[in-house]
Amino acid sequence: MSVKIRLRRMGKKKSPCYRLAVVDSRVKRDGRFIEFVGFYDPMTSPHTVQLKEDRIFEWLGNGAIYSDTVGSLLKQAGLLERWHQIRSKKEVEEETGARAAARKPAEEKTGQAES
Repeated sequence: MSVKIRLRRMGKKKSPCYRLAVVDSRVKRDGRFIEFVGFYDPMTSPHTVQLKEDRIFEWLGNGAIYSDTVGSLLKQAGLLERWHQIRSKKEVEEETGARAAARKPAEEKTGQAES
């Protein structure tokens, strides 16, 4: 099951507003959702965007894919840039942790051989 973050249309005729919803990719546009992670109103000037950053980061970390429109909203809010910084930081930490873990058994083996 692939999970997507995409827009769900709300509001009246001729005055739409949208919720950013986390959904299964097979569900129709206004169908069943898993969680709402934001709100977008294009009818106000300037348009209104409210985002739950921590929940969005958690879903992206779990492998959620965002739609093109949601991606542009996240980019305008500066969340995509922060997400890439967080992700690259985690990758560096994991890589250095893996190197340290690989060195430890080698050091233990050489230490035991010398004794």
